Amino acid sequence: MKKLFVFLTLAGMLTLGINTAVMADNHAQEAAGEELTDTIVEQEAEPDPASLMGEDAAPLYEDQTFHYILKEQFIEGGPMFMSIVLLCLIIGLGLCIERIIYLNLASTNTSKLLNKVEDALKTGGVDAAKEVCRSTRGPVASIFYQGLDRYNEGMEVVEKSIVSYGSVQMGRLEANLTWISLFIAIAPMLGFMGTVIGMIAAFDAIAAAGDISPTIVADGIKVALLTTVFGLITAVILQIFYNYIVAKVDTMVNAMEDSTISFMDILIKYKK
Repeated sequence: MKKLFVFLTLAGMLTLGINTAVMADNHAQEAAGEELTDTIVEQEAEPDPASLMGEDAAPLYEDQTFHYILKEQFIEGGPMFMSIVLLCLIIGLGLCIERIIYLNLASTNTSKLLNKVEDALKTGGVDAAKEVCRSTRGPVASIFYQGLDRYNEGMEVVEKSIVSYGSVQMGRLEANLTWISLFIAIAPMLGFMGTVIGMIAAFDAIAAAGDISPTIVADGIKVALLTTVFGLITAVILQIFYNYIVAKVDTMVNAMEDSTISFMDILIKYKK
């Protein structure tokens, strides 16, 4: 599972680099085309604005798909910071998907498992119950197996073993949650950093022009705020997955605690 996760992460990073390069090249070509068109228009007589905007503008605007608009906004926000924010989203989603898959595979029907263990104790004793736990997937079955493995050492040793191994299993369930929370926190920070740098660039452009032009100010502020928007979107998406994972872990931990209490009652009953 870890190798698969690493492979998916590397594939996402490579795809990100290729897409970023392609988008930057397309944007450069479009910018060069626009500059050439402006030069030709300036050399010729000024055409009628109605003839330019009347027929061609509406179809051109309608042809802009969501992917095209997203690509344009991504490039306008600055490839450096936008790529870092997108990388946080890719890695964070990879960690979330890995946790969701792990938790779903670790889920166990505790009532059914308890019934199997009790029936095995009735018919085949401790060895049969251990075989049931060994063939069942999930942390609950592993905890039961640790308790059964120390069944002959007394109930106090069994209880301590269950508590200790239960803590280990809880740590495994909560693995990588700190990294997900890190990406949730760092994505908006990177967006705000891009905003601050964009505002500085806007003021530098104003200082270089020597005049407070509305066009210069508007463009600079737009570029600055785009990084914040993408950072917040990344944080919102990862936060939804994070809350789902935390709720799933809490549900599984509660099921583990309830099942271990019932498991101890079964062992005490058959110990007598």
